[in-house]
Amino acid sequence: MGLNDSSPGAMRNGRGLSDQWADSVVVRPRITERHIRVHKRLVLGFALSILTLIIVTAVAVLLGVRFEECSADKETGSNPRWSGGSAKFNGSKGERGEERGGEEDVVQPWRISRLTGAVRPRHYDLHLTIYMDNFTFSGDVSIELECVNTTKFIILHADHLEVDKVSLSSDLPTRSSSRPGGGALRVHRHFPYPANQMYVIALHRELKPMRVYRVNITFQAVIENELLGFFRSSYIMNGEKQYLAVTQFSPVHARKAFPCFDEPIYKATFSLSLRHDPEYISLSNMPVQRSSLAEEDGWVTNQFARTPRMSTYFLAWVVCNFTYRETHTHNGVMIRLYARPDAISSGAGEYALQITQRLLGFYQDYFKVPYSLPKLDLLAVPKHPYAAMENWGLSVFVEQKILLDAEVSSSSYQMELTMVVVHEICHQWFGDLVTPVWWEDVWLKEGFAHFFEYVGTDFLFPKWNMEKQRFLTDVLHEVMLLDGLSSSHPISQEVEQATDINRVFDWIAYKKGAALIRMLANVMGQRVFQKGLNDYLMTHMYGNAAREDLWNKLSQAMRSEGRDIDIGKMMDRWTLQMGYPVITISKNDSAELPSSYITVTQEHFLYGQETVRNSSSQWLVPLTVALGNVSSISSEKILWINNKSETHSVGHMEDDIWLLGNINQTGYFRVNYDLQNWKLLIQQLHNNPEIISVGNRAGLIDDAFNLARAGRLPQSIPLQIIGYLPQEHSFLPWHAASRALYHLDKLLDRTEDYSLFSDYVLKQVASRYHKMGWPSNPPSNPPGNEGSIMQASYQIEELQREVIMLACSFGNKHCHRQAVAQISDWISSNKNRIPPNVRDIVYCTGVSLMDEDVWEFIWMKFHSSNAISEKKILLEALTCSDNTFLLNRLLNLSLTSDLVPDQDVIDVIIHVGRNPHGRHLAWNYFREKWDVLNARYGEALFMNSKLIGGVTEFLNTDTELRELKEFIQASSGGAGPALPRALEIVEGNVHWHRLHRQQFYQWLRKAPNPSFG
Repeated sequence: MGLNDSSPGAMRNGRGLSDQWADSVVVRPRITERHIRVHKRLVLGFALSILTLIIVTAVAVLLGVRFEECSADKETGSNPRWSGGSAKFNGSKGERGEERGGEEDVVQPWRISRLTGAVRPRHYDLHLTIYMDNFTFSGDVSIELECVNTTKFIILHADHLEVDKVSLSSDLPTRSSSRPGGGALRVHRHFPYPANQMYVIALHRELKPMRVYRVNITFQAVIENELLGFFRSSYIMNGEKQYLAVTQFSPVHARKAFPCFDEPIYKATFSLSLRHDPEYISLSNMPVQRSSLAEEDGWVTNQFARTPRMSTYFLAWVVCNFTYRETHTHNGVMIRLYARPDAISSGAGEYALQITQRLLGFYQDYFKVPYSLPKLDLLAVPKHPYAAMENWGLSVFVEQKILLDAEVSSSSYQMELTMVVVHEICHQWFGDLVTPVWWEDVWLKEGFAHFFEYVGTDFLFPKWNMEKQRFLTDVLHEVMLLDGLSSSHPISQEVEQATDINRVFDWIAYKKGAALIRMLANVMGQRVFQKGLNDYLMTHMYGNAAREDLWNKLSQAMRSEGRDIDIGKMMDRWTLQMGYPVITISKNDSAELPSSYITVTQEHFLYGQETVRNSSSQWLVPLTVALGNVSSISSEKILWINNKSETHSVGHMEDDIWLLGNINQTGYFRVNYDLQNWKLLIQQLHNNPEIISVGNRAGLIDDAFNLARAGRLPQSIPLQIIGYLPQEHSFLPWHAASRALYHLDKLLDRTEDYSLFSDYVLKQVASRYHKMGWPSNPPSNPPGNEGSIMQASYQIEELQREVIMLACSFGNKHCHRQAVAQISDWISSNKNRIPPNVRDIVYCTGVSLMDEDVWEFIWMKFHSSNAISEKKILLEALTCSDNTFLLNRLLNLSLTSDLVPDQDVIDVIIHVGRNPHGRHLAWNYFREKWDVLNARYGEALFMNSKLIGGVTEFLNTDTELRELKEFIQASSGGAGPALPRALEIVEGNVHWHRLHRQQFYQWLRKAPNPSFG
């Protein structure tokens, strides 16, 4: 009965199966019930073992995944912007459960500050949807990659992006996959590493060298209300606020807009499409190739043509509702200027459009390399962190640097605008076409662009004589002030972290770079220099280059002319060590050498003498010298100075023969002389100054003031030199003197004996001021006319402006009465008849001398004016008041309201600090609001440095020095080299007061004779 029992219960308890198995075999009498039980136990034990192994394995995997997640949490930090769901940032659930391989044993390359180079991008397909209603955007990017070295990681940059999905495929079919286009590769996990602004994609299998892959990433982010990455800006049009969204990717902010390989060396091509509301237009580096409207929502999608190979930080786009003016070059390049509709209709963009057309032709002829793109757009935006950005084919300018109202803009404003445009157009070759390999040599693009500001402007307006004159005061003299500090740095400096990159964008890179290039061009000769640049651009176009590449091409150009000069050996001394030399020339007073010999020494020039003794720096110096007397000067001779001290023969010198070094100031160094030679030079300036070139007259003034500041000359020497100024007819020496006197003015304006100094300056200015008088208001120019600045009288206009500024600044009564009268006429007639060239001087003088009603009148005009240049000088005039209540009100309004544009807030604080009545007010305000200011401007190149330098440069008391030290200690860094530099400058100011102020005033009390004494 039991045998026939086949109920389900019997089957479920396991006995049924065992009995069937037993019945199926041949009956063996020795197989007993006990044996059967043993077999059952063996099977059950084996099953339990398998189950235990499975459970242990599962627990181990779960623990391993949890360990990974904790590790990833530590890697990504606690940044709330990365706090999305784990599925978004650590891969899908399916990806987590996969086997790990040996990943824990592999070094984590995302902890390295630079990309590894294991993979390189070849092409980006980038698609973005822009939501202007809530200032967000979403996108997907498909990056074609070439594998260089075997790797299981794809590491690229991403900053403040919310990554949704990542996938990877091989672009080529593999043997194991018959799918077209290659097979998908399994992504193990993906996560951000904010410490290095990186995004990590970990793979199951290694990528193979020389294979091509494609990574696809979808993401979303906010259009920020800051000035970097993809940010928004606004303006008022017909009483309504209008918005635009624009990019600023240089130097490391493309990663804020899309995942990318955001280092200059990783050049690739880009195909971009932008989808947005049809009430806006969109622009990018290349022309629109195809535009379509979506049927479901009517939104427009613009597909832009593929770019040439370029670095990520030159990619750009904008979504706006601007209009434009257009022109073309002779070879068909389309140039458009986009701006607010009212600015375009007023003709404010015509001037920049016209000079851009001429500049493209000039650079193509000079470099012998054509412009690479079919179009060039110039975009004028209301808010931008810099003057301009040279995005290839879409250069972006802040409105103040490109829009010109010819009726109200001064000559100096027009000149500044011109040079900004010239600078950015040069970048289309130096920067865009050929890009520095890494940021340590950023001067390779910025130095060249800054140098060509003056060369290109001379092409546009030869009578301005920019490269031979204004370059000296505006570049050479200015950067030598910074480079004479012990806190300076070499022009080429190591850069590791992304946070270090900002510090290389300073005036050392721009202005020293330009000065060294100018020195080199003069050594080589113009024709050979151009040939070397052409070879450099042709060899490295669409690629990257380092300084050695430039030196090699320039050396080759020299050798082709039979001149075997190793440019690299010469220039490395100037680029790899900080500072510059002071060359001291002494006539021979030794009986061992004839009088035709001079002794030349070189020494590192530093304002702090205590650091000089430890300096072992030496340069290879191309020193040009000439001999002169009261009626003539010899031709120049070049001496190569390589040692600390050398003797050279320069020709027979009588006692009345003076020697002049650094002819036309083509070299990047200062020149000092023995006191007898200084005496002869001063006598020459007083008796017949024009024997010495205008560039050297300006150079003598600048060198003398700075040598005295450093304690290398008596304080009386520079004061005696400017005693010749009443005879000076040229603008440049006056401008050099004005800059030096301005610095002394700010050092002395709170001292008891200040009137001794101001009276001496007014004595030198008075005769020239009365001879030149005030300008009349010229007739208005039609739109597009180049204006009075283009006339032959430019130099006279600039000299007249310089003298009026000195007269009003130092208290000339007639100048004050004239300024007050012109302001009063404007208020009473409501018609501004003040000549544009002196409006800033008149406004500032009027505000400082007149009552509060005038301040309110200027404040009202600032808000009602639509002219960009006029708004700028009106705002600066408000900082000239003697009323501390008004100054404090202005400071608070600038930072806490929308009344002052973001980029102008810094200028307000700095100009209040330059006012002796507002200096301590601005200093206190700066310290009180430091956290707010640093948060707003800390990432923007130059802005923090400009603010810190501007607020502190004229602090000069022991109390202010102590306050600065306390502030630096409390601020715990965050401002790069700006604070140490500020500390050194203020220490120098205090030091000058202790050592030199008494001697300085003592000389002024003597009512000096014009002759040397």
